[in-house]
Amino acid sequence: MHPLRLGADALSGKTRFALYTTTARRCAVQLYASPGVRGERRPLDPAGEGIFAVEVPGAGHGTLYNFVLDDRELPDPYARFLPVGVHGPAMVYESRHTWRHGAGVSRPLREQVIYELHVGTFTPEGTYQAAGERLGELAALGVTTLELMPVAAFAGRRGWGYDGVAINAPFAGYGTPDDLRAFVDEAHRHGLAVLLDVVYNHFGPAGNYLSAYSPEYFTSAFRNAWGDAPAFAHPVLRRQVLDSALGWLTDFRFDGLRLDAIHAIADPSPRHILRELADDVARLVPAKLLIAEDERNDPADVTELGLDAVWADDFHHQVRVTLTREHDGYYAAYRPGTAELARALRQGWLYEGQVYPPSGHPRGRPAGSLPAEAFVYCLQNHDQVGNRAHGDRLSHAVDPDAYRAASTLLLFAPMTPLLFMGQEWAASSPFQFFTDHEPDLGAKIVDGRREEFKRFQAFTDPAVRARIPEPQAEETFARSRLRWEERQQGEHGRVLALYHALLALRREDPVLRQADRRGLEATADGDLLTVRLRHGDGERLLLVNLGPEPLPASRLPAGVERRPVLLRSDGQRDALTAGLPRYTAAIVIGSG
Repeated sequence: MHPLRLGADALSGKTRFALYTTTARRCAVQLYASPGVRGERRPLDPAGEGIFAVEVPGAGHGTLYNFVLDDRELPDPYARFLPVGVHGPAMVYESRHTWRHGAGVSRPLREQVIYELHVGTFTPEGTYQAAGERLGELAALGVTTLELMPVAAFAGRRGWGYDGVAINAPFAGYGTPDDLRAFVDEAHRHGLAVLLDVVYNHFGPAGNYLSAYSPEYFTSAFRNAWGDAPAFAHPVLRRQVLDSALGWLTDFRFDGLRLDAIHAIADPSPRHILRELADDVARLVPAKLLIAEDERNDPADVTELGLDAVWADDFHHQVRVTLTREHDGYYAAYRPGTAELARALRQGWLYEGQVYPPSGHPRGRPAGSLPAEAFVYCLQNHDQVGNRAHGDRLSHAVDPDAYRAASTLLLFAPMTPLLFMGQEWAASSPFQFFTDHEPDLGAKIVDGRREEFKRFQAFTDPAVRARIPEPQAEETFARSRLRWEERQQGEHGRVLALYHALLALRREDPVLRQADRRGLEATADGDLLTVRLRHGDGERLLLVNLGPEPLPASRLPAGVERRPVLLRSDGQRDALTAGLPRYTAAIVIGSG
């Protein structure tokens, strides 16, 4: 591939501008004195292989520019910063940030407790700076790792970030690139690692100018839910994605990446792009994490592609169905009950090749070779909350006792737990789907959102669908902000105290902090789920009553009523001589 890096690179006293195109014969860089005020235009020289470049003396940090292809002026898809949005000129950006807290935070995967957050709704201000001011509370809670929802530049003033189009440029609505660096640095000060959610399976529908530069960036040979797929076999697109990923890890010092929907990444190359990425990342110091989202339940993500872990949503789905009896959509593939939940814990996920009813095709492969920490488990994440019609959380749908019992199960299991922002206090705010596109595209998104729920029994009535929050409405975004002032109040405070206690126990207990799948047993008896963990001579039992009626001591494993209790989800410390109350979990010391 051509040695020149595309985009704008600030050098000593000048900036080199470079682009790739197969659609233009003449190229130039259009400089701006300010947004909307054009300045000098400089032609770019052909450099071979579709590359055009020029060095402009005097241009440096803060210089605004667009590229010109023949007579068409376009934003730079390789921009490092787009201060006025994805349709406006890019800025030459030279970091002024001084790193103060090391090159990163690296810890074994088995010690990770991940906390997923959306910068725009995590605080009232919705900025990197404001989010950084809350990190001490997360460190005190027992979180070890933050996971930011995507921050690559996307269209509009608000959004989830999964329709990004400039994959090297942080979204300007949250702050500058150096504000993001300062956030990562502040997290490292608190001992928190930071992962970034990145989207390489598609580009968003607004502000994606890659095809104008070269249609070869995409291929009709592979299509996914968003249309023609990125052409990962094309060397320039491949390089853009790899440079983007490595840039977040090195230039911004993120400690790892969460790779969105890799089942939609089709690469016919001899070496899959994710294998190449994993090999490149393996050479970085300190060590970085790569975690995949993959609906296929495929252990090859770890064993063949070299990734560290994969989201395992079967656990979430089984917990939700067991507690709520939902059966719409993909929940129709799950049967309520502790037996299936126990099986998910033993196997890592439920589907290991059986026919998956929503698709009618086999799904999954056995994953016995994967360690427990390679499965990322959750009770909530942005998808499982935000893709619900009203963005309601699990804590909004179930009995508070049941929510606390499920939380205890999540944080007892040896799999890698992921919390969604506000989960730790059963936040009252929903997390709804919100966008800010231009009117025509916005109207299509609103219609599409309501059409999506047409097949759900609860939304067959058009009048009911009409009450689904409009993604384009600013109040939909506003409702999704966390209400930090509530976290110590009433049931919120009770849940928060439980999460503090659970995470302390997970961190400090000699069995829980070392247990793995070899010492895991999970069994079911009616509403009773029993999970046993062993490590060395130690043993811990989790007993979870997922039913609405109390279980007498006679229904519990023999002798457990006499064992010391380490923690109960109802806040009590009594031994289980009176049995296990409804929707209650208890962690006890086993017989070893």
